[in-house]
Amino acid sequence: MASYNKVLLIGNLTRDPEVRYTTGGMAVTDIGLAVNRYWMDKGSNERKEETTFVDVTLWGRQAEIAGEYLAKGRPVLIEGRLHLDQWEDRESGQKRSKLKVVGESMQLLGSREGGAPPAGKAAAPGGASGKPAPSGGARRQSSGPSGAAEEDYGYSSGGRTPDQTFYDDAPSSDDNVPF
Repeated sequence: MASYNKVLLIGNLTRDPEVRYTTGGMAVTDIGLAVNRYWMDKGSNERKEETTFVDVTLWGRQAEIAGEYLAKGRPVLIEGRLHLDQWEDRESGQKRSKLKVVGESMQLLGSREGGAPPAGKAAAPGGASGKPAPSGGARRQSSGPSGAAEEDYGYSSGGRTPDQTFYDDAPSSDDNVPF
């Protein structure tokens, strides 16, 4: 019998992430995600909304990024797998279980300007961490010569991605085409 365990969720954080570390030094954080579903009720012809709350566990670098850049209310896309946690209740001795998502990848959604920096973190030049953004294609916002915000992907090509640079440097006439 075939099986496939994959979850894709887009929602808003219900609380600020708190990063913890295992005894082996691995970062881990549990985040709460509110996922909304909208539909039209045919009987009353009214728009309805249902909110589902999902617990997500992130490990390693994903957990550290979540702790640094995410805050309550921020939108995020999580790709992961379902995991059933099972334990015995200390007080009653009953077996308990909880279905949650183990995040394997995370995509930050929305803009940095869309909200205040995460709780306990002051906005600093060079990004939320105060460090310059990493090179090699990391996207960040910057002000261009005109004063307007423009996206800079960390490449030395004036804010253009490598594919934009390729097409911008293409010959302007058919005379220079080598074939």
